[in-house]
Amino acid sequence: MSFAVGDRVRTSGRDPAHHYRVPRYLRAKTGRIEAVHAAFPLADARAAGDPAAPIETLYTVAFEGVEVWAGAAEPNTVYHAELWESYLTRG
Repeated sequence: MSFAVGDRVRTSGRDPAHHYRVPRYLRAKTGRIEAVHAAFPLADARAAGDPAAPIETLYTVAFEGVEVWAGAAEPNTVYHAELWESYLTRG
């Protein structure tokens, strides 16, 4: 599955014991693809020492503050995160 700028996505809500690059405050949150970057080896697998880490596209995802903090954010606050494709689903 690949995404394009403007696509609405949802982050994974999983909480694995190993290295995982989705910040806790962004897990199971909905955002929009803001930029599509190149494909790179998955950082989680590389951190675990996997020399054959899968190659995935990296995206910049924008999250509205009210989505991240359940309405408790300052108006018009937007958070950005660089997230791998496997962290995202259509949202």
